[in-house]
Amino acid sequence: MGYSIQPVDIWQNGESKTGNFIDASIVNDNLSDYAQFYWAISDVTKDIEGNETKQTLSQGNTTISGADYQTWGESSDVNLAAYEYICNKLNLTLIP
Repeated sequence: MGYSIQPVDIWQNGESKTGNFIDASIVNDNLSDYAQFYWAISDVTKDIEGNETKQTLSQGNTTISGADYQTWGESSDVNLAAYEYICNKLNLTLIP
């Protein structure tokens, strides 16, 4: 699925690249009070014919627990709420 993000500069292999997209998935969820998300920030571009290319620039894991977990679970759109939580933790601006 994924979402666009406000472009962010990422240092990769000795050069600055711009990430503009984030993907995420659940790695582990105990369905009680803890979940771990995997995330990847990518540079997504389209060529003149509209074909999309995605280059992963950064990736990692983020956990959610306690009151944040409860709030996330009560959201009317848990997928969007997960992306909002991850972006908040990474200091990124989500563009839903």
